[in-house]
Amino acid sequence: MRSTPPPFADLAGFLQALERRGELHRIRCEVDPYLEVSEITQRVMRGGGPALLFERVRGADFPLATNIYGTMDRLVLGMGCEPRALGESLIGLIERLNPPSLAAFWNERALLARARHLRVRTVRTARAQEVVEAPQLTRMPHLTGWPRDGGPFITWGPMLTQDPRNGRRNIGLYRCQVYDDTTTGVHWQSLKGGRGHHFEAERLNRPLETAIVLGGDPLTMLAAILPLPEGYDELAFVGWVRGAPTPMVQAKTLGMLVPANAEFVVEGHVAAHERRSEGPFGDHYGHYSEAADFPVFHATAVTRAANAIYPGTVVGKPPQEDKIVGIAAGEMIGPLVKLVQPSVRDLYAYDAASFHNLVGVSMVERHPTEVLKIAIGLNGTGQMALTKVMVMVPEDVDCRDFRALFRALWHRFEPRERMLLMPIAPLDTLDYTSYVMHVGSKVILDATGPVRETEPPPRAIADPRGCDDRITDHRLYEGFLVVVVQRDPRAVLERLIRWEPLGRIRFVAAVSDDVDLDDDARLLWGLFNRFDPARDMLFTSQTFVGAKPVYDGRIGIDATMKDGYPLPVTMPEEIVARVDRRWAEYGL
Repeated sequence: MRSTPPPFADLAGFLQALERRGELHRIRCEVDPYLEVSEITQRVMRGGGPALLFERVRGADFPLATNIYGTMDRLVLGMGCEPRALGESLIGLIERLNPPSLAAFWNERALLARARHLRVRTVRTARAQEVVEAPQLTRMPHLTGWPRDGGPFITWGPMLTQDPRNGRRNIGLYRCQVYDDTTTGVHWQSLKGGRGHHFEAERLNRPLETAIVLGGDPLTMLAAILPLPEGYDELAFVGWVRGAPTPMVQAKTLGMLVPANAEFVVEGHVAAHERRSEGPFGDHYGHYSEAADFPVFHATAVTRAANAIYPGTVVGKPPQEDKIVGIAAGEMIGPLVKLVQPSVRDLYAYDAASFHNLVGVSMVERHPTEVLKIAIGLNGTGQMALTKVMVMVPEDVDCRDFRALFRALWHRFEPRERMLLMPIAPLDTLDYTSYVMHVGSKVILDATGPVRETEPPPRAIADPRGCDDRITDHRLYEGFLVVVVQRDPRAVLERLIRWEPLGRIRFVAAVSDDVDLDDDARLLWGLFNRFDPARDMLFTSQTFVGAKPVYDGRIGIDATMKDGYPLPVTMPEEIVARVDRRWAEYGL
């Protein structure tokens, strides 16, 4: 890990460095923040292209930067270190200081000296306050990413709050629907820090001071996505990473400090007991999250840099920029899991499955049923509590390779003793599969047991269309059969899981025809985002022994679109055609 601070004091400086490296492209013609920017940004990101600076955004007074962290190389440049190296350095430090000794402390003095940067640094003048003005939020280039979105949204505006009980700070990234010049919705999700602070403020029947922070140095921007334990200060943590304290300045209308190097700070409060319809919004699940009542933010002032640049990001069907950012967050914090679960060797949340919906864990089982202890412990830890499907594998299995997970399930899994299905549990607020917000089911699949199948997964099987003509396509993935079903998926699965020509196949999943079976990312997206385990898993045999459910035989998974699911996001043909027509005008 680098021992000197990254050289970027603010977003403007980082973008200038990217431009010198050929990693920033300026679009000088006027573009529309309604859908057009989203379509351009997605194409560039998926092609591994540069960060984009839109200099003329229709209806806005400020330039717009997108795809800032659209490649891991750019993110590493902004951080000043490899994300995984950071997590490993923390683990290494703790291990080398255990047991503590004067020699160990002396040998680690360079890393320990970074602790002085855990306190933020207060400054009197700040880039973020070169201009102070009344809020006019509609002057900013907020994005409308998808046609059914409820309006324009702030998509990269971390929200800074303080716990009303103890003053502890939290900065987290939540979308904000812009209603007018002074008010936005606040999509505070379940189990997130900002939501916890607002909960406490409402118990005290008072508003919660809140600042929306747009831009800043890369580490300050990325602080908002770190899944640190509740009560830990993200801005202090990135001071340790940076090797220099985070500069903060007293807000103009709030009793809190705000990041001094931000491009914009929107000061205000979130009212107690006030709710307003927020959404729909095309989110990273690749579907719209439908409109629902959420808290309301009221702006009291906007402070900004004189030449402020507005940062935005686009979410939707993977891959998007949040893939890179989410992977980096997992790499930074993931190794710390080993502190509380020393049997864990590696952990990986799959971005294509929206992170929470598929997590692979490699481990060594030192005690009988320890795998269950670890899995349940992880499912109750921070944002890991939102995990829907967790696959446990031995330490020699690469849990970052979904095909390796499937092979481990082929060789080692059987549902009778090595599956735990939890019918009621907390889920991501964005998860729609249970039809109940915040709540759904989850499943733990244990593939760490003895080898039960010595033969390799078959490369070919009998054509499942011979079982049912409602199947239009199929693929085998390491013994995991995925079929495309046009209609009546439950009936098809009921037949298919009992169809003898499938032989030893243990898992059969049905997906809808918008899932490309030849694209691994789209397969994981379509499979793990569209089923609720308790509702949508079928078994050849399901009985009860007393109160204990016993599952056996082949497992079917209905991961098709269902009545009541929100629509998947799609871009209108006229927007696609417009961007096609203007591509040369953008200079891309």
